[in-house]
Amino acid sequence: MLAGTDDFVLRPFVMSSPVPRVGQPDRFRGPRLALVWAALSIVAATLAAYAGSFRGVFVFDDRGTLVDNPTLHNWWAALFPPNNGIPVAGRPIANLSFAINRTFMGDQPWGYHVGNLAIHLAAALALFGVVRRTLMRGVVGVPREAALPLAWAVALLWAVHPVQTEAVTYLSQRVESMMGMFYLLTLYAFIRAADLRGEDESKGVLRSDESKAVPVDERELSGAGAPPSEPAISASSGLEGNRPARGWAWLCVGCCLLGMGTKEVMVTAPVMLFLYDCTFLSAGPAAAWRARKGIYLALAATWVPLACLVINTGTRGGTAGFGSEVSWMAYSFTQIRAVALYLRLAVWPAPLIADYGRTLGGPRAEMLADFVLLAAFAGLTARGLWRRSPWGFLGAWFLVILTPSSSVVPVSTEFIAERRVYLSLAAVVTAAVVALYAAVQSVARGRRWPSGRAWWVGGAVVAMLAGALAATTVQRNTVYRSVLSFWGDVVAKLPDNAGARNNFGNALAEDGNFTAAEVQYREALRLVPGYATAHYDLGNALVSLGRPDEAIEHYEIALATPSMQAVASHALGVAAYRVANALLDRGKPAAAAEYYRQAVTLRPDLVDAHVNYGGVLMVLDRPWEAANELRAAAKLDPRSADIHNDLGGILAQSGHLPEAEKEFEEALRLKPDYPAARDNLERVRRMHGFTPPS
Repeated sequence: MLAGTDDFVLRPFVMSSPVPRVGQPDRFRGPRLALVWAALSIVAATLAAYAGSFRGVFVFDDRGTLVDNPTLHNWWAALFPPNNGIPVAGRPIANLSFAINRTFMGDQPWGYHVGNLAIHLAAALALFGVVRRTLMRGVVGVPREAALPLAWAVALLWAVHPVQTEAVTYLSQRVESMMGMFYLLTLYAFIRAADLRGEDESKGVLRSDESKAVPVDERELSGAGAPPSEPAISASSGLEGNRPARGWAWLCVGCCLLGMGTKEVMVTAPVMLFLYDCTFLSAGPAAAWRARKGIYLALAATWVPLACLVINTGTRGGTAGFGSEVSWMAYSFTQIRAVALYLRLAVWPAPLIADYGRTLGGPRAEMLADFVLLAAFAGLTARGLWRRSPWGFLGAWFLVILTPSSSVVPVSTEFIAERRVYLSLAAVVTAAVVALYAAVQSVARGRRWPSGRAWWVGGAVVAMLAGALAATTVQRNTVYRSVLSFWGDVVAKLPDNAGARNNFGNALAEDGNFTAAEVQYREALRLVPGYATAHYDLGNALVSLGRPDEAIEHYEIALATPSMQAVASHALGVAAYRVANALLDRGKPAAAAEYYRQAVTLRPDLVDAHVNYGGVLMVLDRPWEAANELRAAAKLDPRSADIHNDLGGILAQSGHLPEAEKEFEEALRLKPDYPAARDNLERVRRMHGFTPPS
């Protein structure tokens, strides 16, 4: 003891930084101005990269999600989206966001693009916060003063990476970017809650309520008396501590709940938070559970509403789940190829393709190479997680987040989709930035660069990478400026994609170029001869080109396809109607009658089909059936004077004069200057001796 210390009361010594993995390390906040400039530069670069996206149009699923979605007119109704296979089916929070977007910005594409980009920016800033606060802990040999610039580099490169365009510019895929935003906010709020609670403990205070402060013994902070592998951590639910910590904890749970209502991938969030805790915050799984079991239970509770949504939506209109038409085993083998592709696109984002088609599996040599790549990656990830290595966590982040959509649960509409790598990309970018930092520092030490040069070199490399990625993103956004350019790009990069060929043909047909559309439809049929939709669309094009005789063959093939009838009965009703018209033009009323019958069965709302069917039935001497068809047409279009006049004529020829008279009178009421109806009325009155009043 030092001389003279008897006169003083000494406070217990409290370490400036707790034991690693316990509590909160020293904070390196940095100047607030630097934080602001870093965030603004991320926003500015992202806005520059996506400025062209505002000129994008509705493509692919956008029409069903945003144009033909009746629930977007009312916020309450939006919480119950249609369960017809569109991207928002079973995802009420995503659907609600579109309804809110529509209310404040209208129903034009640019307004939805603004909303999508705002969500992406929020996700990028949340990632910036997550990476910065993680690197402030001095992990993977990164000093705390490097946390801010490295986090800036990660968020910047992630935000402008061109593989993100599908989740940002493809409007209906907001479900992916919005889920990613909630996922990152959940993790950020979790870190803030843990930091604030750890800060209390590092100050020597455990707050069980706002009025009491209990000193913490130095041995408790240092872990004395606890097993070496399990530093002492106070028992807590994780939802306790000071008021700000509790607020962040509940924000964490709230964001997780919102994410569950946005997309099913959010199911992995509680798992990833626990892995993060075990890797960066606590001494292991047991310690993490003891420290924050309350928040983990609350996070796990968010699985309940997600389970209800999944059960209520079933197979999402036949597009997902084990009840879909795709075998889970074949789908899982295809995902080997898919996940390997996502990894490659994260490193080298070219070529980017909006629709990879519905081809299961792939060449055996490529599948084997992809399997070896993924097996090695998964093995290294498992080893890293066992050692609680940050590299293991990054590997888990990439693989676990992809698991719901890239494992064994089939998504029958799309086997491969670039947007699924939206969140997983953060792991690859983080690893690349940290590796770049280590490489530059190594070169700087070896060549004895003066202080600061390494930062300039590293910053220049990041700026060049960001510029190259942003330029590719700018170019990629031009693809979404028209439906023609969207599908034309897919066909150019993947010419064997029959579905893309057919959709490109539809885009050409809508543009009035039926000759070019015919080429695409025939190419789709060459690739897949039994492609019923292509047969139907080709029939439409041939009719528009004035070749109805050729169209009949393709319409008949489409009509004979059970799966086509189940999926597109309304469209097939029109097809049957067109076949019937063509047969009638060729003088074959009996054959036409059968197709008219199919048309009114598949499309009972098709007025002209009922009228024409009635006319053919009269030719075939089946007047009573003909009258029934005209009655059905009159119910659908009661203000049509022509239908009432035709029905009156059929009834008159059948000898039902009083009924015929009423129909002619109704035709004249609707159209007083209708000479044919007036002549028919006078004739039917003479037939049963009626004399009109003078």
